[in-house]
Amino acid sequence: MSPALQGLVMIVLGVGGCVGYFYGANLLLDRVIFPARGAQAGRNINRANLVRPWLFLLPALVALSLYLVYPVIETLRLSLTDRSQGGAFVGLANYRQMAAEPKFWEAMRNNLMWLVVVPALSTGFGLLAAQLTDRIRWGNIAKSIIFMPMAISFVGAAVIWKLVYDARPEGTEQIGVLNALYLWLGGAEPQQWLTLIPANTFLLMIVLIWVQTGFAMVILSAALRGIPEDTIEAAIIDGAGPMQVFFRIKVPQIASTIVVVWTTITLVVLKVFDIVFAMTNGQWGTQVLANYMYDKMFRANDWGLGSASAMVIMLLVLPILIWNVRTARREMR
Repeated sequence: MSPALQGLVMIVLGVGGCVGYFYGANLLLDRVIFPARGAQAGRNINRANLVRPWLFLLPALVALSLYLVYPVIETLRLSLTDRSQGGAFVGLANYRQMAAEPKFWEAMRNNLMWLVVVPALSTGFGLLAAQLTDRIRWGNIAKSIIFMPMAISFVGAAVIWKLVYDARPEGTEQIGVLNALYLWLGGAEPQQWLTLIPANTFLLMIVLIWVQTGFAMVILSAALRGIPEDTIEAAIIDGAGPMQVFFRIKVPQIASTIVVVWTTITLVVLKVFDIVFAMTNGQWGTQVLANYMYDKMFRANDWGLGSASAMVIMLLVLPILIWNVRTARREMR
């Protein structure tokens, strides 16, 4: 079976299975378990209405338990064992060994730099793009172009930018845009950009900023359109200029949206793996936590250290995730 046909079959089976489950579950609930007839009809309808939401949530709860809860518990267990000792319990030995490795602290340091730079620039560029594209006639076309990288996988984006940073031997034509520009500006010889420490880390960040700016732009553009026009008109009547209107009227009114976008991109940054793996594989001082975890788990075959680093990533992500959920609930009230 061809991949395209196989994908089509899986879509039909998946959608059909969902429709069949919900239709069958409703039928079973209303006709068999709590039939709406006889003296108990009203009571059965109330019971069915109480059970129905949980019946619809059951597939999601099963999937979350199977693919989220169980892996977390199993990862925690593995982080406390040693494969070389047949899976014997070793307590926090893996965490102590991890903390003693320079590569782990290199990954922590790089993750911290990613956390500072990427969310700030992605949100800033997204806000700038949202403001500027709303003021031009062909703004929708510009938004489509800026948002387009969001449709590309991280690996695809990494391959594109790896070509941008590509270096050919001196004296040959450069296909890498950055080296071609560098030589045109008077550079002596082509540079291996991805090996230059610490500039290579920031060159990797550019890829994620390029991808995430479109996401930030779409969310912030919707927030800007939701600002009441009377507040802007009042500021203009009082003599406020474009910059004052933007920073003192618009930005404060969408501050909560900016924070949500910022924290959402922060979650992506904490789990960044594909870009580093595809472009440098953590070499030349570019290691990050997710790539460190992959190296330990699948290259060194050390499930203890790999699981311990996975737990560190989860612990870093968890507070931001909880804060995001609480913020969303507070805004929905």
